[in-house]
Amino acid sequence: MAKRVSVDKWLFGVTLVLIFAGLVMIFSASAVVAKENRGTEYYFVVRQLLWVVAGLGLMFGLMNLDYKVLKSPAIVFACYGITSLMLIAVYAFPKSNGAHRWIRLGLLSFQPSELAKPAIILFLAWYLESRTRTINERNTLLTAAVPALLFVALIAKQPDLGTALICCAILAAVLMVAGMRPRYLGYATLASLPLLYLMVFRTAWRMKRILAFIDPYKDPQGSGFHMIQSLIAVGTGGLSGAGLMEGKQKLFYLPEPQTDFIFAVIAEEFGLIGALTILVLFSILVWRGLRVAIRTRDNYARFLATGITTMLGVQAFFNISVVLGVLPTKGIPLPLVSYGGSSVLVNLVCIGVLLNITQQTD
Repeated sequence: MAKRVSVDKWLFGVTLVLIFAGLVMIFSASAVVAKENRGTEYYFVVRQLLWVVAGLGLMFGLMNLDYKVLKSPAIVFACYGITSLMLIAVYAFPKSNGAHRWIRLGLLSFQPSELAKPAIILFLAWYLESRTRTINERNTLLTAAVPALLFVALIAKQPDLGTALICCAILAAVLMVAGMRPRYLGYATLASLPLLYLMVFRTAWRMKRILAFIDPYKDPQGSGFHMIQSLIAVGTGGLSGAGLMEGKQKLFYLPEPQTDFIFAVIAEEFGLIGALTILVLFSILVWRGLRVAIRTRDNYARFLATGITTMLGVQAFFNISVVLGVLPTKGIPLPLVSYGGSSVLVNLVCIGVLLNITQQTD
């Protein structure tokens, strides 16, 4: 019989620390540019604070709402249907930076692709809960995978290959935990290689990013500029950094320093110590999330915890890898830290569900 225990204090504490660190670094990264372009240095941090307050409210609410409520088919299909409509409706709005990623309604704007990740997690957890014994049958695998892959296709079309790959990682992780044979993952990977080849190596601007990743100094003022500036920021931070607000690369060198490259600002201003602190915090978050997935005996809770932890961990890995020059530039925010209302809201909602699961033990 499940009993109520206290919330996971490590997971709860790390979440609050990352949120606080994010607000501080968003202000540091954006103040000068915001003052120049928006008329006030508080433009980005105030907008983020409003989303954080809303996200924390929902997180606390979901901490006290039994996660089993979410397995209602009405909730699962409503979430999936609304997200599908938004992923289609996004094409009715003008492009931003060459992509259809945003729905803008006056002062409110958000990315439907952020909703796709929890929608996939909810659907997989609901569908696979009672089907672990038939997970390797064709009908079960196809029914689980096709809805998620439809989201992947719509997101990749925007184009947003980074988020599409995160959705694939969520799908793969939950299916593997549900008992899918590893060889099926291998088959799926091999089948996707021709499509990935066409999307990456036969798309001019993506191929340009790959070449810039291989040798950014071949075009230091063009395609390699962003990666070079990121590496300069990380390298000049040294052991302890230049100090809060003292970084130079955020001053019109790093692109969108408050979003995709905020980890570079952290490394420059707080050095190796600050960068490692962020890495440790995310490691704790992933550890506690996986701990929940391993310890629970409820399949539904296990799949939810696996999906949420994969979502947060893979996003953090992609973002930090791009900043350090390990992966080509993708445009993936650092969870809970980067500027982005829809991102921080969705992440806090998912962590609220994860925290509720930590209170249910056998």
